[in-house]
Amino acid sequence: MAPVVDRLKAAYEGKVEFKLFDVEKSEEGARAADAVGVQYVPTFVFVSSDGSIVQKVVGEMTESRMRELLDSLK
Repeated sequence: MAPVVDRLKAAYEGKVEFKLFDVEKSEEGARAADAVGVQYVPTFVFVSSDGSIVQKVVGEMTESRMRELLDSLK
């Protein structure tokens, strides 16, 4: 998934903020995971500009599906 995320980070630069956490090795990541209820890796949490969770996806996803979700954010 890292190559897909890297491509999307570049494509959405200035439009979407990406925050990546290593929930298994980082205390900050573990706290973030607990805050949004992450139980499995990978989990992608899409958050709107007002801070509300729009979608949570557990497991890998296609680049096109990720783009679709990113495009739906406001």
